[in-house]
Amino acid sequence: MTANIGAIDSKFRFIILAAKRARQLQSGARPLIASQSKRPTEIAQEEVAAGLVKYDSLAQPERIERQSPKTIKPKRSTKKKIA
Repeated sequence: MTANIGAIDSKFRFIILAAKRARQLQSGARPLIASQSKRPTEIAQEEVAAGLVKYDSLAQPERIERQSPKTIKPKRSTKKKIA
């Protein structure tokens, strides 16, 4: 079934989405597609391949350039030494 992953950009994302959707179906969610299969995993794969399962993709964060740490000068003691 992973040969037809629809508009999903990777097989890994397809499997993760189908697994999460299968858990929802097992918990009592109604199928979004009419399927001949009764298995939640197969129904979930068909739904994901058809583009019926919506998901958010986190964009890759921009690379933050490391800045050199500021040099911290030790504070001088204001107390006078008594000899």
